[in-house]
Amino acid sequence: MRALSDRPVLGRFTLLYGLLFFASGAVLLAVVNAVALGTSPRVESEPVPSMPTARPLEEAALLRERLAEAGADQHRALLLGSLVALGLLALVSVLLGRVAAGRALAPLRAITAATRRVSADTLHERLAVTGPRDEVKELADTIDGLLARLEEAFAAQRRFVADASHELRTPLTTIRATLDVASAKPAVSEQTLALAGRVRAELDSTDDLLNGLLVLAQAQHRALEAPAQTDLATEAARSLAARAPALDAHTLTTSLDPAPARGDTALLARLVDNLIDNAATHTPQGGTIRVTTAQEAGISRLTVETDGPHLTQSEVDTLARPFRRLGPARTGPGSGLGLAIVSAVATAHGGTLTLTPRPEGGLHTTVTLPSGETP
Repeated sequence: MRALSDRPVLGRFTLLYGLLFFASGAVLLAVVNAVALGTSPRVESEPVPSMPTARPLEEAALLRERLAEAGADQHRALLLGSLVALGLLALVSVLLGRVAAGRALAPLRAITAATRRVSADTLHERLAVTGPRDEVKELADTIDGLLARLEEAFAAQRRFVADASHELRTPLTTIRATLDVASAKPAVSEQTLALAGRVRAELDSTDDLLNGLLVLAQAQHRALEAPAQTDLATEAARSLAARAPALDAHTLTTSLDPAPARGDTALLARLVDNLIDNAATHTPQGGTIRVTTAQEAGISRLTVETDGPHLTQSEVDTLARPFRRLGPARTGPGSGLGLAIVSAVATAHGGTLTLTPRPEGGLHTTVTLPSGETP
């Protein structure tokens, strides 16, 4: 059970209800004591007619004294019992206040739990709270209306991504085919061939940018399809082998221990490829690239360290944003989406991307993913 300090509304309600119960009990005890004291018999000294002897007078005085002592004892016992009852009442009031506050906030807790279960891929679900038309049901209906509007917005965004993919690929394919046909004609000048080569390179860059945007949208706004077990160490070895020519100009060190992760195999492979590509692109000639994978306490970790210029933490914190590049990399190869895609894929799988500048220069990149857990 969480402490009341972690749930301020529950704490305030408990205090309020407890004070109400305690005040009611205290007033009741005060009234009982006032009535009991006001109606207790009083022994007053009254004139006694003269008696032939002093014996009856002594007995009457002794009786009055005993009655007075009995009344005082009764008053003390009543006061002591009231104090004990007041202490018990304080404890009972807190318990009753906690129970009453819990019951009063139970519908809100149910709404909060149901809302937490809603994600970008379960926006079709609704709270559907039943009961009288009160403030709680009105709140639930308002949240249901908000979810409906969000579902419509996400659906429109996904349709736009799919339509844009089709509409943009078609003219790119047409332009590339036209260039190929024009370049294959006889008697084409060297200048035209060079221009066609530059245009083809720009088309390839645009195609890479389009693919990156589609992968980013897929990782951010689509459910993971057919999650499977993937080993980050195996993916890292595959990616490094495929990029061996680009890595020949660098010093490569690896420590690839098993690091299982469960999720979309294609997206996890893209995550690893982007990290290796980012390291190969931005590490200076002759610099060192260190790739390690490991598993510890249910967490799989992929770490890539690179040499390079000194960076500040504020600069590094912006690298996971789309199209964000630093220094000379702004005009270099790439689309500026590599680390943004890594961050989106890691988040979609319940993991994190951590970027830290190295004191000796360069970047320390770590991706952590739950090992073997379904996202």
